[in-house]
Amino acid sequence: MDGDALALVEQLHRPRGDARLGVMVGVAGVVAMMAGGEAGGAPWPTLAILGATFSYALAGAWGRRFRVLGVAPMQAALGQVSVSALLMLPLALAAEQPWTLPMPSATAMAAVLGLAALSTALAYVLYFRILAMAGAVNLLLVTFLIPVSAILLGTLLLEEALLPRHLLGMAMIGGGLAAIDGRPFAYASRTFRS
Repeated sequence: MDGDALALVEQLHRPRGDARLGVMVGVAGVVAMMAGGEAGGAPWPTLAILGATFSYALAGAWGRRFRVLGVAPMQAALGQVSVSALLMLPLALAAEQPWTLPMPSATAMAAVLGLAALSTALAYVLYFRILAMAGAVNLLLVTFLIPVSAILLGTLLLEEALLPRHLLGMAMIGGGLAAIDGRPFAYASRTFRS
């Protein structure tokens, strides 16, 4: 694809002002949920989570270029998983020396195979397919729901406390998602004008 077409695609996918505000409100919601948590107020765990989320967002923004370049979702997923495995192999062999360890059980090998096939390979195929169909912004909206689901699952399954800061963070994340999407505010403005 030529440079003019690529510039047009970039312009069409440039976030609106309310989407930027929504991202900032969503990030503030994540910070509110994590503030004063299990880390005893230490900022590093919160910064690590926010850094990982930022990296995930950059990957989505970068990955949307694959569609413009004509790379199929399956090719992008295969390339990412294969290259990352090749890059990690020397580090994994240096850290663990698997030839010195006993043979894992059949259950352990099945669990690793399940994680590799379903939770990694299939997840990346779905990720790049949705990225090609719905775009980076729509795909990455779900990343804001990860801390919400983690807090709710911890409350339901592990009997962890649901604190006011968690509710505040969830409300901020919901407001941020609504601002990014834009439809709830557009609907509300049409309703109030009528």
